[in-house]
Amino acid sequence: MSFNKHSQIIIISVLLTTLMACSEPPEQAKAAQAQRPLTQIDVAQVVSKPVQSWFTYTTRLEAPQQVALKPRVSGVVNTIDFVEGQQVKQGDLLFSLDPRPFEAQVASLRAQVASAVAEYQQAKSEAARAARLRKRDAISSEEAESRTTAAKKAQAQISALNAQLQAAQLDLEFTKIIAPIDGVISRAEITKGNTVNANQSTLTNIVSDQKMYAYFDIDERTWNSHFEQAKASDNLPVVMQLLGSDEFAHQGHVDFIDNQINTSTGTLRVRATFLDNSKLRSGAFARIRLASQEAQQQVLIPERAIGTDLKNRFVLIVDDKNTLQYRPITVGDRYGEFRVITKGLTASDIIAVNGPAKVGPGMPIEPRTTQLNADAIGFTLGAPLNQTLLTAK
Repeated sequence: MSFNKHSQIIIISVLLTTLMACSEPPEQAKAAQAQRPLTQIDVAQVVSKPVQSWFTYTTRLEAPQQVALKPRVSGVVNTIDFVEGQQVKQGDLLFSLDPRPFEAQVASLRAQVASAVAEYQQAKSEAARAARLRKRDAISSEEAESRTTAAKKAQAQISALNAQLQAAQLDLEFTKIIAPIDGVISRAEITKGNTVNANQSTLTNIVSDQKMYAYFDIDERTWNSHFEQAKASDNLPVVMQLLGSDEFAHQGHVDFIDNQINTSTGTLRVRATFLDNSKLRSGAFARIRLASQEAQQQVLIPERAIGTDLKNRFVLIVDDKNTLQYRPITVGDRYGEFRVITKGLTASDIIAVNGPAKVGPGMPIEPRTTQLNADAIGFTLGAPLNQTLLTAK
């Protein structure tokens, strides 16, 4: 009997202890949970910058004017009067041919003209005398008309010889071969003492350097989607990168748009003009960037911060209680490691930089603040490193 009482006392004690443990306040349970260490997560405020969409095309530069210099008369090269590879001006003497044969031809024709003039004066005098005699019927009408005709023939002969003399004088002038345009001259292809043939022998070539053209082809779909309203008079800005350069350092504008689509290629020919002639050479390989719109302020985040579920692309933002929240987004163009966010974020939002790989929505975190550095990435046409923003006119 005493054993049963003792057992009952033990059972009652255990029950009381259990009830007391279950009646522990919830605040103490929360405090115990709060003592657990929170996950440290890299967070950062999103980047907000002016952003511009552009298209890149490859081309080779062309000079607006290029001359393969050929002589207009045949002859022997007497002198070479330029420094190879240097700049020349229109009208500068470049080559001279032996002028003596041409001088002789000019002298001969001048003598013939003088003789023809003397003959004309005589024929003219005889025609006048015949006219006086005809009034007194001292000469037949046929004889008078014959003398008048002879005077006219002598006058025509003078005109013909003067034309030949003018042509010979031109040939003599053409022995001095001058620069037809401003530009940079190449080397002499034919040296002193060699014979050249009129309109056949290439003496050298000259390339203009005041500006350079860059022709490129835009496919029909891109043109209709982004440039349909563009006109050559709009002077759309472009930037150019030369081979071996890391920057699009040369600025120009579109000054020509072809009047029809090439049906064979489905492209439209466009030309950009560059006035910076200090480093540009005809034939150089180049990349051209052409913007389709003016720069607009946009939110940008690293590509790694973006997660994907069955329905949306999303990011995890940090609220004022340091808890991660799910935020669906709409993405735009990519610039290096950054992506434009066209919808879903504001410039003041703070995001989990490394995305949802180890965390999820509703999770309290210990934020570890970092800063997104996008200074080395070009978000606008030709302005990668704090350069002046280039917008369409």
